[in-house]
Amino acid sequence: MPETKTRPKTPSADGALKRNALGTGGIAFLVISAAAPLTVMAGVAPVAIGVAGIGAPSGYLLAGIVLTLFAIGFMAMTRHVKASGGFYTYISISLGKTVGLASAILAIVSYNCLQIGVYGLFAVQTHDMLQVLFGLDVPWPAVALAAVVAVWFLGYRGIDVGAKVLGVLLVAETGILAVMGAGILGSGGAHGISMESFNPGQAFGPGVLAILGICFAAFMGFESTVLYRSEARNPDKSVPRAMYIAVAFMSVFYAFIVWAVIQAFGDDKVVEAAGELSGGMFFQTIGQYVGPWAETAMYVLIVTSVYASQLAFHNAINRYVYMLAKDGVLPAFLGRTHHRFRSPHRAGQLQTLLAAVVITICAILNADPYQQLLIWVNTPGIFGIVGLQGLVSVAAFLYLRRNPDAANKVLAPLSLVSAILLFGVVLLIALNIELLTAADALTNTVLILVTPVVFAAGLLAARWVRRRRPATFDRIGSFEEHES
Repeated sequence: MPETKTRPKTPSADGALKRNALGTGGIAFLVISAAAPLTVMAGVAPVAIGVAGIGAPSGYLLAGIVLTLFAIGFMAMTRHVKASGGFYTYISISLGKTVGLASAILAIVSYNCLQIGVYGLFAVQTHDMLQVLFGLDVPWPAVALAAVVAVWFLGYRGIDVGAKVLGVLLVAETGILAVMGAGILGSGGAHGISMESFNPGQAFGPGVLAILGICFAAFMGFESTVLYRSEARNPDKSVPRAMYIAVAFMSVFYAFIVWAVIQAFGDDKVVEAAGELSGGMFFQTIGQYVGPWAETAMYVLIVTSVYASQLAFHNAINRYVYMLAKDGVLPAFLGRTHHRFRSPHRAGQLQTLLAAVVITICAILNADPYQQLLIWVNTPGIFGIVGLQGLVSVAAFLYLRRNPDAANKVLAPLSLVSAILLFGVVLLIALNIELLTAADALTNTVLILVTPVVFAAGLLAARWVRRRRPATFDRIGSFEEHES
């Protein structure tokens, strides 16, 4: 099997990410914040309830179970492959450098789709907050572009600042949701507390299968723990622990909050309420069951929640680009770090420019910030990341089978099971894409094709690199961070 090559340590600070000795808590904050609980719940959960009805909470639990299987195999492989290049490093080792480079390109495109698309949600939620609280009507493109600058600023200053900000925002947004849940249950809901959501007939109904794309999208970012290996204290323990904390917390907490909101309206009325109230569903709920102060707090916190999500994705994208530059695939200047903050600031500048261009184009075309910028741009990202998780599961299965030191009769089959389930989820998302996008057949076809087209282009690019730049091809997937 291919060997993982290392590069000798260099005394230069240029090209070396800042090591911040992040422990389990620091990484977990970063990873959980990538999903941003309040963004996921108030921004998208009403759609899940509208489609799946009272069975919606089970969708988040099912997603959590599948991703736990994924995490077990993935973390078993990371114990033997001490790399910080993310998915593409692990795929390269087991499936070859050609597939590895294609996966890296797909990861960068997918994360950019997720990150840039969410600026649409930020613009909508911030516009609503400014209008409700201050009576201001600020155009959404201005809000979105201001957010791009704010995200760039903290990313530019390095992960240490970002981790502190994300941690504070995570605690606040999780707290306001927990207060809402407690208020609903404390008052007995609309008609008493019902556990019908977890009845097998509801939990495994067709509506729940239809919203799996929405549920898996709620977890996007938790896999980025490995991108911070070189910045973590005792990564062999803290990185796996952080990933398990992240997926367990998100699956249980999301299911609980969605279930609590169902109790607020009652099993028989909640679908109608989700359709009528849409994005205002959670705000009305917390205002009724907790009080006007909580509704005001939620308006503010959902804006900071989306910002937290943007910053976490921005950092993850920068590290993918940084690693590819260090491997020689992308231009070397993208692998340079700031002389003071030691952040991958060149990669951050490129990502910021791309986001600004996409937002500007959407504004010129008079696109809807929620439907076109958020939903349509996000959709290929969901396909891409879930598909990459499936490929990583295949890679872990092969690695655990082939490597004598890592061979495990239990973990390898679990990785194979997770691969089958994840590719099945990709198929289910494609079959039910109109429920997510509300777009016409042509638009949905284009959105579905983005992932396979990008992956195929990545395969062709890898073959070109292999023929024209063999030395660079040999370095694909080989970068490991040794600087201390």
